[in-house]
Parts: sequence; structure tokens; C-alpha cells
Amino acid sequence: MTTTTLTTTTLTDIRLVVLDMAGTTVADGGLVERAFATAARELGVEPGTEEHAGQLAYVRATMGESKISVFRHLFGDEDRAQQANVAFEKAYGELVDGGLITPLPGARETIEELLADGRSVALTTGFARVTQDALLDALGWRDLVPLTLCPADVGGRGRPYPDMVLEAFLRTKAADGVHQVAVVGDTSYDVRSGLRAGAGLVAGVLTGAHGGDAFREAGASHVLDSVADLPALLRGT
Repeated sequence: MTTTTLTTTTLTDIRLVVLDMAGTTVADGGLVERAFATAARELGVEPGTEEHAGQLAYVRATMGESKISVFRHLFGDEDRAQQANVAFEKAYGELVDGGLITPLPGARETIEELLADGRSVALTTGFARVTQDALLDALGWRDLVPLTLCPADVGGRGRPYPDMVLEAFLRTKAADGVHQVAVVGDTSYDVRSGLRAGAGLVAGVLTGAHGGDAFREAGASHVLDSVADLPALLRGT
């Protein structure tokens, strides 16, 4: 774990923790890429082509961003982007229903520890609500946290915008100010959204799409091996 300089008082004062799902608390085994291949094929982009390789590279680079935003960039006009997004969400949901996701080691325990310590927890995603609900159902996490958010819940703007973090702050009323909010995710987009929201702690975890260099370049205050390191960090132990 690496950190910048934050006082123990700042860390222990965190009242709201906003956690990403896939790659941070949930292991999906590359299902995003598999679902993308299905969506791309529906739009006439076949695996093995140069166009597909370029689009897949962009999908990998933008992990954490709202999926509809990714498809708007890749396919241009709104109708094609929406078609791709629907196909992606359907394919991803079917893979989830097939039992191909699991919690990352210690993720549920981490959430339970944070709640037991008196902190509020919100789970966020760049997926559509139907996909987020499928993940929650597959994991048995429907009642685990008081709040889950997707881009559609905040007017459609996902990461790197701060909207989901700020919505969690407003809805939970758990923190007196944004300095009492922690944002944790596996992509630089999570980091950027936390910084734009003014969160007091913004951490990247090394269990998903991006690595330490990307997190530090984006401005993360902490880089953690996994989300399981978070409770001790916030306790100052």
C-alpha cells in the first residue's frame, strides 16, 4: 500500500465510503470484454478484425467509465450507441446469471466492517441499473448496503464525473462535508470522480483494470492491494 500524507484524524473522520463494484468488490473474470464482443458483433464489428482490436483497446482503457459513454465514442450516432449498450447489458446480464461472478476476497467482510464501524457505504457502477441489480442479486447483496447507484440514477452522467459520489453524499446524509467521504475503485475514472467530488480520501485498488502508476497519475491519495485493506486504514491502525 502506498499513500500520500493524510493525517490519522482525516482518515478516522470518514463517514461515507463510496465503493465501485466490478474490479473493486466484485470479480467478473473479464465478462466486460466478453459482453463487448457480443455487442460489437451485433453492430457488425467481428472479433479478429483491426476495427474490433482498436475498439477493445478503448474499452480496456476506459474501464470504469459509463458504458453508454464508451459506446457513444465507439459507434458515433446515438441510435447505434444505444443498440450496442442494450446488447452489451443483455450479454453481461446473461453471463452474470450463469454464475460467472464472485465477490473479491474480503469484499463482503470489508463492507460489513465499515458498517459496523458506524460508516455508511454506497456501491456504484458504470453499468445500467438492470445490470447492477443482476450483480446484487447474484451476490446476495441486495440488503447489504443502504444505497446503490448507477449513472441513470444521477441523470446519466457516470464517471469520471462526480455525480454518483455527490448523490451518495446527498442521499445518505452520513457526512457533514465531502471531506468525510472516501471513494475507492479499480480505475483512474474512479479516482477522477472522487477528486472532482472533493472526497477526503480517494484510493485505487490493484484488483481490477488499472495499476498503481495510473492511480498516482490520476491523483489518488492511496493505492491499496485490495479493498480488504480499507477498514484498518480508516481506523488508523
